[in-house]
Amino acid sequence: MTALYNVPAPAKINWFLHVLGRRADGYHELQTVFQFIDWCDWLDFERNDTGAITREGGDGLPGDDLTVRAAQLLQRHAGCHFGVQIHLRKSIPMQAGLGGGSSDAASTLLALNRLWGLGLARAALQRLALQLGADVPVFIFGRNAFAQGVGEELTAVDLPTWPMLVAWPGQGVSTAAIFTSSVLTRDTPAVTISGFAEFVRLAQAAKAEAAKAEAGKAEAGKASKAEAELSKAAKATKAGTPALQRVRSLVPGLDFGRNDLQAAAQVALPQMAQAGAWLLGQTGSGLVAMSGSGSALFSPCRPGLQEGLPPAPEGWRIRQCRALSLHPLAGWAAED
Repeated sequence: MTALYNVPAPAKINWFLHVLGRRADGYHELQTVFQFIDWCDWLDFERNDTGAITREGGDGLPGDDLTVRAAQLLQRHAGCHFGVQIHLRKSIPMQAGLGGGSSDAASTLLALNRLWGLGLARAALQRLALQLGADVPVFIFGRNAFAQGVGEELTAVDLPTWPMLVAWPGQGVSTAAIFTSSVLTRDTPAVTISGFAEFVRLAQAAKAEAAKAEAGKAEAGKASKAEAELSKAAKATKAGTPALQRVRSLVPGLDFGRNDLQAAAQVALPQMAQAGAWLLGQTGSGLVAMSGSGSALFSPCRPGLQEGLPPAPEGWRIRQCRALSLHPLAGWAAED
């Protein structure tokens, strides 16, 4: 094998993002849930015997972008004499909080591990990925994940393949600026993965009950079993835990916690508020969330919604996506 073409690098969303505190090393303790979506960058890799690593495409990126740095890191780690020509076709907006650069780096590690015949296991690739950025390991992990630490402590979670509308308001925001903002709070109480998993289960139940009601299958005036469960769970929620709030707005979205970075991002880029209001008006789901440190926002919606949408403001990018159950390259790394 001397080349790999059309290698996908999917975007991700964060269903919530809590900042628990700041560590002694300056990094922040986080909790979040990552889910991959079908908005992808695409990469081609052509092996060479000279050891040179070069990249084409990706207009606006520096020459030593994350794909090049990922290739160089893997080459050094493995003592590999091969090089590569990378061609990057960007689709995911930059500085959007959708993880485009991190995903490109992870797909580069996965692809070159194959193309160069290195045979590194997934755990080894994840350790390398962390040297490139806190969001990179989840794309190697290959599963939607509950993440803690700086984002590298990953536990797989099963999530529905929700359809959603994603809006990018034409401008990005700097992650570094958001994390140093005076508006940012750093004291959100920790949640548990079991609490989130239960919330997803209840959200699915509520969605199923809503579908039955729309089809005329639910008996008029009869309280749905899912809503009863939600009410019971909400009463049982521990004080200080932001889970299971506004439970009646679940359908068809997922409403757990919040994104602690959103207030700072909206101060830096006020048009994000306009984008959020526009999304709410189109989807009617009752939920709009910011992904990562912004500036992209997303809202669960019904399939096929984008076909009938009114034009968005000039410069915005609007895309209907589907959440994924697995990373498309999940099978490209062996387990230990």
